[in-house]
Amino acid sequence: MPDNRYRDGDPRRGRPARPRRDSSASRPPRRRGSTPSGGGEPELLGRRAFVKGVLAAGFGACVFKLAQHDIFYHGINMERLSDRREFNTPIHARRGTFYDRNGNVLATSEDCYNIALNPQAIADVDKVVDALVEYLGVERAEARDAAKQDSTWVYVKRQVDTDTANELMATELTGIEYESATRRVYPYGNVASQVLGVVGTDNVGITGLELQYEEDLHGTDGWIVREHAADGSYIAGGAYSKQDAQDGSDLVLTLDVNIQQAAEAALAEAVEDSGAHYGSILVTEPATGEILAACSYPSYSQTDLASARTEDMNLRVVTDAYEPGSVFKALVCGAAIDMGVVDTETTFTVPPVVMAGDDGVTDVDERDYTMDMTVREIMRRSSNTGMILIGEQMGADEFARYLDAYGIDSSSGVDYPGENAGIVKTRDEYDGASVAAMSFGQSLSVAPIRIARAMTAISNGGVMTTPHFLRSRQGEELDWSDKETRVISADAAAAVADMMLTVVDEGTGSGGQVEGYEVSGKTGTAQRADESGGYQEDSYMSSFMGFAPTSDPAVQVYVTLDGTAYNSSVAAPPFAAVMEASLQALGIRPDR
Repeated sequence: MPDNRYRDGDPRRGRPARPRRDSSASRPPRRRGSTPSGGGEPELLGRRAFVKGVLAAGFGACVFKLAQHDIFYHGINMERLSDRREFNTPIHARRGTFYDRNGNVLATSEDCYNIALNPQAIADVDKVVDALVEYLGVERAEARDAAKQDSTWVYVKRQVDTDTANELMATELTGIEYESATRRVYPYGNVASQVLGVVGTDNVGITGLELQYEEDLHGTDGWIVREHAADGSYIAGGAYSKQDAQDGSDLVLTLDVNIQQAAEAALAEAVEDSGAHYGSILVTEPATGEILAACSYPSYSQTDLASARTEDMNLRVVTDAYEPGSVFKALVCGAAIDMGVVDTETTFTVPPVVMAGDDGVTDVDERDYTMDMTVREIMRRSSNTGMILIGEQMGADEFARYLDAYGIDSSSGVDYPGENAGIVKTRDEYDGASVAAMSFGQSLSVAPIRIARAMTAISNGGVMTTPHFLRSRQGEELDWSDKETRVISADAAAAVADMMLTVVDEGTGSGGQVEGYEVSGKTGTAQRADESGGYQEDSYMSSFMGFAPTSDPAVQVYVTLDGTAYNSSVAAPPFAAVMEASLQALGIRPDR
């Protein structure tokens, strides 16, 4: 029998159970949208709808933002994440080596290290600072400042030699980092430093041939990518990838290190003895244009740039321009003979003073009487007045044409940066004094490299060659012959060379004689211009240009001494010394 205690009543309370009510029968019907309380239920539903809408909008915004980052900015975000976790270390290509024409190493590269700090990983700042001071020689304050930087990589010293770096590594101090690098070394010290130039700490050429042939020498750098932690330390077993570097090309130069050393020694002595501000020497092979030596003094050392002056890093035969003075007379005579208006024995009646515009020009011997002079005698005596008469025979139009043919107002084509453009008047700029003044080497400013190139039209049988430093790259000989230009006839060139031989044997260039050899040469003395447009008192540019042997020139030497108180004779001794050393180095046998 069913238990009806809770149905019929509650025996624990002693009272009958409350009858159930049929809610459907007793509750009045509701209209849609109404509430029993007379309007409260719609208000509650509106609130719920608003909250749901806000939540839905917020959720939608979150979804959109996530989608934006995951889809549109995915690549950027991954790159940022990779930057935080991966460290790219460059592998510098080994820079190509410079050789001289005989295979001697002039500049090469060796392994070294760049030393840096990771301040986040330093365990003992004092020990790290002490080590940097002891092994690298850095200032203590500088080392301590680097150790306290808010960074994971601070360079302390670059291009540290491997022995020193290995000693520092042996300390096993945490926080000191070592980056593989290369640096330039010079087996011959600062020989040819102005020619070779400087390489920066980033292994890129800054000056000289290092800059000129940067693309060949540099090669292609590689890299190593490694994963690192937040403090900058590498993660063992982390991501790692590597691209090897491709080393630069080796270059063989036209320089002869023995001739270069002789030129630098002779120049230093000449500048000191003459009291010149500075000087230059250029040695070339006339038939090819190959530069055997080039230097300026004072010079500098590539390994001590802190002590170097910017002006001493210039190769002045290229970067500076001067009035060439009387060496220019040889070029004018060559042009006049080529024209046919004179020959070596043409005679002029030369007064003591000849007008160049409004200025009276005299000779250095200060004679006060008229003389009959042949062209040879004009050259032997280096007569300014006689040269003006030769220039007048040429005329302004032809004079300008030959200047163009000699390339006086155009680039020499030398493979060296920074050639000085000089100042040379065009034909339409000539005035009444222009031809007269230029006939003896004044009223124009020219880089010595251009005068040396023009002189090859005399020393190379009338054909002008291009001065250059590069002989071969990657084992392939370079051909510069396509730049050769005939300027005057072979007969005209031979006539001038013979007159220049007279200058050295009997005239103003006797100091340039070399025992056992026929030497053709020409002296030069030009006043130095001042800022007012005039000339400085007792300050000259003394020079000597010549070649040997006269019959078959193998060497051409150009010496300039800037700021001397003397005439051109001070340039003769270094010319003779360098010429003799060059002839011997090249094995040229005596011809007299």
